Amino acid sequence: MRAGALMWGALLLLAASASGCGPGRGGGRRPVPRKLTPLVFKQHVPNVSENTLPASGLTEGRVTRKDPRFRDLVPNYNADIVFKDEEGTGADRLMTQRCKEKLNTLAISVMNQWPGVKLRVTEGWDEEGHHAVDSLHYEGRAVDVTTSDRDRAKYGMLARLAVEAGFDWVYYESRAHIHCSVKSESSQAAKSGGCFSEETTVETSSGARVRLADLRVGDRVLALDLPSGRLTYSEVLLFLDRDPLQRREFLRLRTAGGRSLTVTPSHLLLVQDAGRRPPQAVFAARVRLGDLVLVPAGDGAPQTDTVVAIEEVLMQGVFAPLTREGTIVADGVVASCYAVVDSQWLAHLTYAPFRLMASVRNLVGGNDTVSYDAPVGVHWYAKALYALAQFVLPGALLYRDA
Repeated sequence: MRAGALMWGALLLLAASASGCGPGRGGGRRPVPRKLTPLVFKQHVPNVSENTLPASGLTEGRVTRKDPRFRDLVPNYNADIVFKDEEGTGADRLMTQRCKEKLNTLAISVMNQWPGVKLRVTEGWDEEGHHAVDSLHYEGRAVDVTTSDRDRAKYGMLARLAVEAGFDWVYYESRAHIHCSVKSESSQAAKSGGCFSEETTVETSSGARVRLADLRVGDRVLALDLPSGRLTYSEVLLFLDRDPLQRREFLRLRTAGGRSLTVTPSHLLLVQDAGRRPPQAVFAARVRLGDLVLVPAGDGAPQTDTVVAIEEVLMQGVFAPLTREGTIVADGVVASCYAVVDSQWLAHLTYAPFRLMASVRNLVGGNDTVSYDAPVGVHWYAKALYALAQFVLPGALLYRDA
C-alpha cells in the first residue's frame, strides 16, 4: 500500500511540475517565430545515412501488391497535394500511415509559405524497380516532392519545411526534387517499449540457459540486486511485451569478452564509468564504443566488459520480462528490465504493486512458485504507463532517437 501511494505521489508531482513549466492559457509570452534556413544542394538532415536508426532506419524489404504488408499502405487523396502519377496506377498515392501524416503536414506548410502554391509528389511507392535495391520507395516510406509551380528557387526552403514537418530524413537530392523518408511502423513501435530478441538467453535458478521465447512467468532468472550490487536469482513477475511475430529494429552490442546482446534502442542498459560509481541506466541507443557494461563474475558480483562493436539489425520476435529486481542478465550482460523512460528508479517504483502482489501470493502459497505462459502483446499496465508518460514526464526523460 505504501509503495503504491509513493508511486502515484511521484506521478502526481511529475504531472504538477510538467503542467507548471509551460506558460499556460493566457499567460507567458507568445513564442517568437523561428527563422527557417533553406537546405543547400546535396544537404541532408539529419547528417547521417538514410538507412540508419537516427534517420529512417533499416530497409525491411520490398513491398509488392501480393505482399501481406501491402495492406499497410494507405492511399493519400489530399486535395492540397498534386500527384504526378506518371504510371497511371495511383502508386504515387500509396504510402505508410506515418509518411502520409508527414506529407499532409508538409502540404499545409507549403500553402502557408507560398499562397496559391501546392505540394507536388513526383514519386511515392514504386513497384517498377526504378530505384536502388535498398530504396525506401519500395516500402512506401519515401516520397520525392516539388512545388506545384516547379520553381526550383523554392526547393531549398521546401526541404527545410519537410524537416519541420517531421520527416525522419530529408535530402536535397537533385535540382529537380526533394527526397523525404520516414521510419517504418516497426521502428516506431520500438518507442513504446524496449525488448530483447527471441534468441536472447537467460540463466535460470537450475543453472540452465533458456531462450526468452521459452521463459515463463514464475521462473527465476539471474539478475542484479542494485542496492547490494550482488547477483541473485529473481522471479519473473510478468512480460511487459511478448510477441514472437513482431519485427523490430535492434542494436547488437558486442563486448571485448565475446558477449553479444541484441536489444531495442529504447531499452535501458547498465553502464559503469571508470570512476566506479554506481552503474547508470542508459538507453541502448546512447551506448558508445568503449563504454563499460556489467557482466557476471565468479564471486557473485558483476565485473565490467568493454563494448567494442555496435550494429543495427532487423529481427522478428520481441520479449521483455520483468523480474522482481527490475534487472536481468541477458546473454551474459546485465540489463534493466525497463525502457522508454530514462530513470531506473522511477520505472522500478511504478511496478511496486506487482512486487507486492507477488509477495502476498508467495506468502499464501508457500515457497513454491507456479510458472505459466504470458499472453501475447504489450501488458495492459505497461500500455497505460507508456500513455501516461507522454503527458506526465518531462521530455528529457523520454526516449528520443539518439
